Amino acid sequence: MSDMNINQVLAQMRIMSIEAGGKPPVGDNSGDFAAMLKQSIDSVNRTQQTANDMAQSFEMGKPDVSLAEVMIASQKASVSFQAMLQVRNKLVDAYKDVMGMSM
Repeated sequence: MSDMNINQVLAQMRIMSIEAGGKPPVGDNSGDFAAMLKQSIDSVNRTQQTANDMAQSFEMGKPDVSLAEVMIASQKASVSFQAMLQVRNKLVDAYKDVMGMSM
């Protein structure tokens, strides 16, 4: 995955976070990578918590939660977690490449 693909994944994670949290979009000119990464990780965490809460509600027999909604939330959480793992793997690879460079 190239640097451009990582940026695309981060942009998608940002969009998902905005949609999930209802927060105003963060401008691309902020430049704070650590804040963007933390926001993306928090978004994945919220998605997983929502999926777990929905699954628990369904298991308890609450009538306002359907199996289809639970499965969709579970799959969203799984996909967002896998995307986060891929970004992490690419960041670790990039770090190793930079540390392996000779001065």
